[in-house]
This record gives sequence, structure tokens and C-alpha cells, in this order.
Amino acid sequence: MVNPHLVWIAFFAPLVACVLITFFFLRNKTFSSLTAIAGILTSFVCSCLVFTQIFQVNPPAQLQQSLTWISIDGLTINFGFLMNPLAIMMLLIVTGVGSAIFIYSRGYMDEDPSSPRFFAFLSLFAFSMIGIVLSNNFIQLFMFWELVGLSSYLLIGFWYAKPSAADAGVKAFMVNRLSDFGFLCGIIMLWGLSDTGAGRSFQFTDLVNVVPHLDPSLLTIVGLLLFCGVMGKSAQVPLHVWLIDAMEGPTPVSALIHAATMVAAGIYLLARTFFIFEPSATALTFIAYTGAITSLMAAILAIVENDIKRILAYSTLSQLGLMVMALGLGGPMQGMYHLTTHAFFKALLFLGAGSVIYALHHEQDIWKMRGLLKKMPITGITFLIGTLALCGIFPLSGFWSKDGILALAFENNIVLYLIAATASGLTAFYMGRLFFVAFWGAPAASHGKKHGHDHDVHESPAVMTLPLVFLAILSAIGGYIGIPHYLFPQEAPDNLNMKVAVISSVVALLGLGFSYMIYGKRTENDPLVTKLGGFYAVLKNKFYFDIVYGWYVDHIQQNVALFLARVEKEIIVRLCVGGLTNLARNGGKTFRYLQNGLVQFYALVFVLGVILLFLCLMLKIL
Repeated sequence: MVNPHLVWIAFFAPLVACVLITFFFLRNKTFSSLTAIAGILTSFVCSCLVFTQIFQVNPPAQLQQSLTWISIDGLTINFGFLMNPLAIMMLLIVTGVGSAIFIYSRGYMDEDPSSPRFFAFLSLFAFSMIGIVLSNNFIQLFMFWELVGLSSYLLIGFWYAKPSAADAGVKAFMVNRLSDFGFLCGIIMLWGLSDTGAGRSFQFTDLVNVVPHLDPSLLTIVGLLLFCGVMGKSAQVPLHVWLIDAMEGPTPVSALIHAATMVAAGIYLLARTFFIFEPSATALTFIAYTGAITSLMAAILAIVENDIKRILAYSTLSQLGLMVMALGLGGPMQGMYHLTTHAFFKALLFLGAGSVIYALHHEQDIWKMRGLLKKMPITGITFLIGTLALCGIFPLSGFWSKDGILALAFENNIVLYLIAATASGLTAFYMGRLFFVAFWGAPAASHGKKHGHDHDVHESPAVMTLPLVFLAILSAIGGYIGIPHYLFPQEAPDNLNMKVAVISSVVALLGLGFSYMIYGKRTENDPLVTKLGGFYAVLKNKFYFDIVYGWYVDHIQQNVALFLARVEKEIIVRLCVGGLTNLARNGGKTFRYLQNGLVQFYALVFVLGVILLFLCLMLKIL
């Protein structure tokens, strides 16, 4: 029997930490960080206890609890949770990986005077994501969905005095507001279609029984509208542009966004509500190709990026594309499996990058790094494990989850398989490029003289390296802990497709091999600059998405806004609203002259009225 009190504690522990920090510890760096860590660890412990309770029975238990929040005629909205195997696995990812990131942040943000504010925002972020995971209805989910957007805005723009960080926060917020408008329209449309007999409902458990009876064409529209939310949160083309700029926030924020929270929300939403998308082949096809295009495009852009965090951000985009493609191919198990293992090694890679940035005094250009494996062995070795897991090298966790997606594509759509396989090969290439340029070889003799920190470059403190070791272990063994069985216990995990496994392994090794041939012997400049020719500029400009969007905003949107503002001022305000006002005012002035208080004037009006009445009578008689 699942103890609901544990679920509620896991739900609200980070919020309590956020409130305590905000009201009591905003000027105490030690207590603020410890309070935030205590909050997320409390959620993690409770999640582990709930996990053991859910899987004590076969089939696994499911628990739902709701409190009536709003109740009026024809509309009831509850606040509660729906705990099932999918939810508990996602909850473990958020709280488990989140705990490692919180602990790491204590060391990384130690020198920042605003770290108490950072930990308050971080706790709010964790609470918001937990709310998405546990929500049992669309309105509650949308509320936390927006709270995640607010939290990301606060954290991406945490260093708000830096213009690029402030702009990145606004960009992430605005792009997600655009996508969430479509998401909200889909929720409202689905509610309008859902008549359970006892009234319409937002509850997932009610909608499961309603959806099979809906019109397929209307369900396709609903699915595509709901997918708008996924495109924003999980950064799918063409709404992917915010995710790369989100690297302006502190590195632990990047790790949390890319591994366990914001971008994972879209994939989780697809899996949680897959019963809505499954009946529509059109919606699934659109979702699958959107994911595949995103995966390939991001992998191509990553090969020319020089910022260590942005390379990892592109890799997140690419892996998210693979997950979305898997969902579009009807494989929620494969998509969520890869989401789980990806959380392990992507958090590891971002925290490893943060360890490097911390040691090099916030240097992020990989071409200004060299030989870090010898200077920072724990960071280097764990980063290598994360790199190999991301590339899908046997027997690390990424091999098992990524091959599950590739096998699914191979069996259902050969075009999507070729796109995904190409993206996987490019992943191995650009991650090899990152590792060989930054970590491989001997440290540069001129490194310290140029940047003033050669004598200071050493391994990060234990509070930062221990989370790296923990995540490296998960990245290594993640393929052996039965994740698919826990995620979808009703489905037997597919056997490994040996043909696909061999091909993908060869492709990954070729990608790493090519990267070693080009970057194994370090050069001062990137050889791809000359090898790619004019196409290099296209890639450095990110296929011109930002330029096109910027032109649209400056020349189309702003002009339309100015035109509408003029219409509002001249027609609505001055003519309509102002016209009626002037009519009433001038009419009042005119009629005022009839009430002047002169008896002679009133007598004249009386006589004229009598004459007018007499004339009317005479005309009627004649």
C-alpha cells in the first residue's frame, strides 16, 4: 500500500525550502545551500520509499488523491497527484539527479554573493518540475508547466547585470509563452470534447476512457496543439532557439534544465498523455519527423561550436529529438528509457564542464583548454565516461537506450532510422572533438601565461567531484537496472536487435575515430574552418534561425504592433470611445441652453410649441 503522506512530503519539501530561504536565509550562504539540499534530499528519500511500496505488488500499485480546488456548474478542477510506475520513475530522476546537482552547486556557487537567491530559485524550480510529474489533471499540470517557465527565466537570467544573460532569460520565457498558447488551446479543446456522462473533465484517468470515442480528426488537432507545448519546453524545431542561449545561466542550472527538469517535461508529457496521441497517425507522424529533424540539425550545428556548454546544449537538443522521434513512432517506453539514462550522463557532462569552468576561472572556449585530463583526473575520467555513454558505446547506459530507439526506427521507418543513425554518428564525432581538444594531450606551456591561471588549475573540491563519481556510476550501469521494466511493467522490453546494435556501434566508433584523426594531435585552429568552406559560416550562424526571427520581430511584428497601436489610438480611442464622449459632452452643452432660467425664454418656447402643435393639427385636417 502506497503511503500518500510520503507523496505529499516529496511534493512540497522543495517549496518549503524555497520559502525558508526567502524569508530567513537570503543573507546566509551556508544555511541557504543546506536548506535547499535538505529539501531536495527529503523529496528523494520519500520518492525511494514510495518506489519500494509501488513495486511490492504485481501489477504495480497506482494511487490517486485529489482535493477539490474549484467547483462551479459544469466545471470541477482538482489539486492532487497520480502516482504510477511512470510517475515514480520520473520523480526519482528529478529528485535523484537533482540532489546531485544541488550538492554540486554548493561548491560551484560558493564564491557568488547571490548564492542564497540562487538556491531559492533552484528549490522553486525543483518544486515546479515535481508538480508536473505528479499532476493528475491538465489544469494543475499547466499551472506547474508555467511555474517551470518562470523558474527557468529566473535562473537563466540569474546574472541579470550581464546583458546576454538577461536577454537569454527573456528569450526562453517568450518562446515558451508562444508554445504554451497552443498547449492551452489544446487543453481547452480537449475539455470541450470530453463528456464523461457526469460532466466534462480535465482528469487524466477520466480522459483515458473518453479519448477512444472522440472524432479522429478533432483528436489530431488536439494532439498537435498539445504538442506545441512539447515543442517549446523540449526545444524542438522551430522553437529550439532558446535552449542554446540558456547556457548564459550558471552551469548547475544548465545541468538541471538539460538533465532532469525543463526539457524533460515535454517528453514526460508525451508519455503521460500518450493515449491522446496514439489514435492519430497524422499527429504521430508529425511528431516523429519533427524529432528526427531536430536531432540531425542540432548534431550538425554542434560540430562547429567551441563553447563547452553550448556543445553539450546541442547534444541535448539532438538527444531530445531522438526521444520525440521514439514517441512519434509509438514507443513511449523507448523514449522514456533514453530520457532516464540521458539524465545520468548529461548531468554528469554538464557538471564536468562546470568543474572545468570553475578550475579555469570561467573559461568556456575549448580551444583555450588543453591536457585537462592530467590536471583534473577525476573530472576528466568521469567526463570521458559520460562522453562514451552519450556516444552509445557498449556497455554503458546510452548504448542500451539509444539502440532501443534506433531499433524502433529500423523496424518502422527506414528514413527516420537513417536520419537518427547519422545524428548518432555526428554525436560521436563532436563529443570526441570536445574531449580531444580540451582533455587530451599535454597541458599547454603557455596556458597560464595567457590566461593567468596555470598554477591554479587543479581538481575541483570533493563537494563537486563526488556528484561526478555518483553520476558516472549511474551512467555506466544504467542499462542493467531494469529501467524499461519499471517504466512500463505491462510491456516486456524488446530484445536487443543485434544488427542495429552492431551498426550503431560501428558508426559511433567511426565518429570517435574521425575526431581523433582530426583533433588527436592538437592544432591551434579548427581544421573544419577550411574543410567546410562557406558552409562553416552557415553553421556558425545556426542556419540563420535567430537572424530570421530577429528580422521578423524588428520589421514585421514591430510594424504590425505600431499599426495596431495607431488604429487603437485613432479609431478605437479617438473615434469610438472619444467620439461617443464628445457626442455626450456637446449634446449636453447644446441642451444646456434650453435651461437658462429666463421666464421670457420659457414663455417664448411655450408659444412656439403651441403654434407648432396648431400647425400640425391643421395639416392633419387638410
